[in-house]
Amino acid sequence: MPVATSGPLSGLRVIEFVSIGPGPHCAMLLADLGADVLRIDRPGGNGWPNPIVDRGRAVAPTDIRSEAGRLFCLDAAAHADVLIEGFRPGVMERLGLGPEVVMNRNERLVYGRMTGWGQTGPWARTAGHDINYIALTGALAAIGKPGEPATIPLNLIGDFGGGSMFLAFGIVAALWERERSGRGQVVDAAIVDGVASLMTMFAGLIPSGQISLKREENVLGGAAPFYRSYLCRDGAEMAVGPLEPKFFSELLSKLGLEAHQDDQFRPERWDALAASLQRAFLSQDQAHWSALFAGSDACVVPVLHLVDAPAHPHHAARKTFVTKEGLTQAAPAPRFSRTPGTLRDGGDALAMIAAWKRADGEPVA
Repeated sequence: MPVATSGPLSGLRVIEFVSIGPGPHCAMLLADLGADVLRIDRPGGNGWPNPIVDRGRAVAPTDIRSEAGRLFCLDAAAHADVLIEGFRPGVMERLGLGPEVVMNRNERLVYGRMTGWGQTGPWARTAGHDINYIALTGALAAIGKPGEPATIPLNLIGDFGGGSMFLAFGIVAALWERERSGRGQVVDAAIVDGVASLMTMFAGLIPSGQISLKREENVLGGAAPFYRSYLCRDGAEMAVGPLEPKFFSELLSKLGLEAHQDDQFRPERWDALAASLQRAFLSQDQAHWSALFAGSDACVVPVLHLVDAPAHPHHAARKTFVTKEGLTQAAPAPRFSRTPGTLRDGGDALAMIAAWKRADGEPVA
């Protein structure tokens, strides 16, 4: 049976066609907040098993290329609120599971489509990955040191920032609209569209001169010595980010570098300021600086490895990370005052579908 939940999406029925990257992450977000998620898994899985991102689903291994598999998916989708798929455009249509077919049987279905390039456009059916999507939208060019190839920021910006988060947002928006119209719709979530939207803050500030995306001038990209990381004596790092003058003053005061008080916004003095900051941080280990700056408005924190992050006092106090079945992982986010999300078991796939049918007043064979 589906596991009872109290999350804000409790009662929401989601079918996820197995994929990689942003599709599974979006399904995880929905499951964490209470949705019943039924994963249609291909025999052998997706090749990227992930016990954390794959949490909270009921799994139904299904050959969707077979007639029996197709009928099973259509039957399940007839009782779902949301469908998530991450194939190239046209694949679901060839399988007989495209929006026209599925939504003809369930007009309230929100059909979420996760791709890199989108459902339309000359590159819609072309292969690509995160690095390609952020390159074509102006994000990658802004990241890195002058005169060197761009720095690749994991796949956080494209796959997850511009991908799964925008798919989840689009799904919830479509569900809200459905409350008025009674009808579902297709959500075309393209990573290039999402990343373009993420870049709007920078695009809006460039004309005013408040920011530059040139690597040698980009304050938020590491060009400024007061917004970058510094090595400590033990080889660990501290992240320094006091953008505001009063916070910059606190940084200098704690380091004994008050002589640089007037250098924050004088680029001609940045090399000297950076050298002074680096000498200071190299004089002690990371633990010393972490203790010195703890609770300070100087905006200085240790650069932690993922394995060490859960033990930080702030994360521990907020229970940002939880442990389930021996795996330490991020807790559901965001947080809700009345209906908190929770990590849960996905339950049995057939029992989940049977519960959906009973709730809809349909006899269960």
